[in-house]
Amino acid sequence: MRASRQTLGQVALLVGGALVCAFISDQVATQRALAQDAAQAAEQMRLYADSLRRYVDRYRTLPAVLALDPQLRAALASPLDAASQAHLNERLEEVNGVTQSSTLTLIDRSGLSVAASNWRLPSSNVGYQYAFRPYFQQAVVDGHGSFYGVGATTGVPGYFISDAVHGAGGTVLGVVVIKVDLRELEAQWADSRDIVFISDEHGVVFLANRAAWRYRELHTLSNDDASQIARTRQYGDLPLRPLIADRRLPDDSAAARLRFAGPDGHHLDVLWQRLPLPGERWTLHLLQDTAPALAAGRVAGIAAGGAWLAVLLLALFVQSRLRLSRLRRRSREELEQMVKQHAAALRTAQDGVVEAARRSALGQSASLEHLPQGVSVIDADLRLVAWNRRYVEFFRYPPELMQVGRPIEDLFRFNAQRGLLGDGDEDEAIRRRLEHLRAGTPHLHERERPDGTVLEIRGNPLPGGGFVTSYADITQYKNVARDLRTLAGTLERRIEARTHDLALAKGEAERANLYKTRFVAAAVHDLLQPLNAARMFISALRHRDADHEAQTLIDNVDEALSAQDALLTGLLDISRLESGALEVRRRELRLGSLLETLAREFGVLAQARGLSLHYVPTHAVVRTDEDLLRRIVQNFLSNAIRYTPRGRIVLGCRRAGDAVRIEVWDSGIGIPDAQRHAIFEEFRRLDTGHNASERGAGLGLAIVERIARLLGHPIGLRSWPGRGSVFSVTVPRGDATALAATPATVRLADDDSPLRGLQGWCLDDDARVREATRALLETWGASVALYADADAALSAAAADAVPDFLLLDYRLGDVAGPDCVPTLFERWGRPIPVIVISAERDAALQARVREAGWGFLAKPIRPAALRALISGLVARGV
Repeated sequence: MRASRQTLGQVALLVGGALVCAFISDQVATQRALAQDAAQAAEQMRLYADSLRRYVDRYRTLPAVLALDPQLRAALASPLDAASQAHLNERLEEVNGVTQSSTLTLIDRSGLSVAASNWRLPSSNVGYQYAFRPYFQQAVVDGHGSFYGVGATTGVPGYFISDAVHGAGGTVLGVVVIKVDLRELEAQWADSRDIVFISDEHGVVFLANRAAWRYRELHTLSNDDASQIARTRQYGDLPLRPLIADRRLPDDSAAARLRFAGPDGHHLDVLWQRLPLPGERWTLHLLQDTAPALAAGRVAGIAAGGAWLAVLLLALFVQSRLRLSRLRRRSREELEQMVKQHAAALRTAQDGVVEAARRSALGQSASLEHLPQGVSVIDADLRLVAWNRRYVEFFRYPPELMQVGRPIEDLFRFNAQRGLLGDGDEDEAIRRRLEHLRAGTPHLHERERPDGTVLEIRGNPLPGGGFVTSYADITQYKNVARDLRTLAGTLERRIEARTHDLALAKGEAERANLYKTRFVAAAVHDLLQPLNAARMFISALRHRDADHEAQTLIDNVDEALSAQDALLTGLLDISRLESGALEVRRRELRLGSLLETLAREFGVLAQARGLSLHYVPTHAVVRTDEDLLRRIVQNFLSNAIRYTPRGRIVLGCRRAGDAVRIEVWDSGIGIPDAQRHAIFEEFRRLDTGHNASERGAGLGLAIVERIARLLGHPIGLRSWPGRGSVFSVTVPRGDATALAATPATVRLADDDSPLRGLQGWCLDDDARVREATRALLETWGASVALYADADAALSAAAADAVPDFLLLDYRLGDVAGPDCVPTLFERWGRPIPVIVISAERDAALQARVREAGWGFLAKPIRPAALRALISGLVARGV
């Protein structure tokens, strides 16, 4: 009893200790993972914010530069006639086309739009009153303004940036407004696994990478906020709904964990982080799923408890660490992608400055003060006419040097004296720069200053002479790029190790696949042997007198064998496609001849089913593999006939750019949306109840999908349940001049018995096939000698008894049938027509047979094909 109590106490202590360790490890690992995820998310938010700021800065320059345009000032200073207004519209349309913004609008001092870049559209801004918009009111009071809202006339949301147009006395003549479409940022953020959105100063979400999160209230709007939104028509008629039903939002801390039901109905457990954007009075939000962190905590708890119980459970902990490593590596890859996008946005941030300055007159530098880049403008005489404070800060110019009309050479000389133009002769360096400006050649380069600052300098000429140059500080980007290169080196070494492991695994898979291919080929050969014999026996029975009931039984057996033939052929094709053994032979092909032949063949079948098949002729030339393309279209037509109870089928093609799309239309039962992907899987058939006895094995479309993938020909499907379907395959166009002349086909005159009196040999290791071959050939009036192996045939071969043709099985036990043919020809003293029969449909085998001048038939053979081939070879004396 005492020993029992002691054992029970030990077990309780062991289990209790494992539970305590598991709980503590779970809490610690979860908090640590959440902290790491929060740090990574904060870095991602900074990159998102930089991306937004760079994107907006691309367009922020344009209103400031256009506000200096004398033409716009003159238009606002006096009444406009129709011709002047049309000219202004075209001018704004041209500038807008260069900058790729949404719209450009010119508004007079009363708030009335007098010109706009979208003046040609029905939703034109021209003639509308915009005095109620905050961006107009801000520009009139402060000189420039900004506002996000839904367009009052277009209904399209965007970010409006405005600058006031001043007259000679400093009076406000009007406002220039550019509308920037921020949906491009949403497209860039759409691939993120996290939820990213931006809210305005009222707490309304207006930009998000999930559609269900847009135009949601983070908290209940105050009366003043609701009144202001309604007065400015910021969101038009869009309904603003609460983001969270019970309004439980995190406080103003940078990060907080929150559980709630999202707008799309999914329950979320996220780490909610905020980043204020003071320049726009917006807030950037990032909601990161806590599931990986919680999973990491649970795995750590299980690992700690398992270590207490047994050392063998240590593998689980290692697995959890590997999973965390993969998650962090994925996060680093996403961070690298964001940095690349940041770099691209940074390198193109100057485009708005350059293109806008090309189409603007020179004027006051004060309008450029709010730009983040340093900007300088010189005239055709190489004299300084405009600049901003940022330009002066970059080069620390003294105040007395910065004067309108100052030769740019003076600024170059000032920089040369401080060593900013590099080593060498100062006069030569200044002369080169002046000649470059006179030549008006655009340039883009980077310069590293002695203090480590890296400047990106971009210059472009202005129409009529002059030059505009912008300077951007890209030091931070260079530092990040250097860190990324170090990280990339580490990742590359890890990838090399993983690549070696994958190469070993690939070798094992390839060997296994080769074994599978050989096994399938041998199995299909053995399965086709009795099927081939049965088909020939059935053909022989058709030529004997039988009553109607017996003929019906023969027809039923023939149909069953045909179904089995199709199933085995499909399995063999699937095997060859999966293993890559199918060779593709592309060439130019006249599509009309192929489609016309298929329409004629399947037209008879359609007519027998009470359907009509209509073919639309074509003269298109395509480049493809004719045999494989034929298989695709055959399957489309076969399916259309099988699943069309009444009506008609149409075969034709359409132009599709540099390709041709072959289409098969039917008026059949159609395919439900839920089954449109499943029908391309093996052994999947539509369970429609129509013609159930004639449904296929479910391999046709699976073969189509694999052949199309092998050829690189996209397949398409459109369907309307109860009305019909359209299957299509798109084939690239070919070169008509590359078509070779097609030799004429030799046709034999029909005869009641073209084989009557011929003597043949059949060399096959299957007794049933030999007997079936004899029965079939005797119905055609020919006699045949049967041999089971090569030794028996060689023993019987003699020069005084040469047969008229030889039927040869490719596989004779462990040897290949064609290997014995040269010895037979030697004993006969001459070659005779040879027909190789094989269950293997290998293109290389068929090419070898045709190169020898022999015939080839694939098992199970069709009696009509065998009869035609024997007749043709004997007639030509091959």
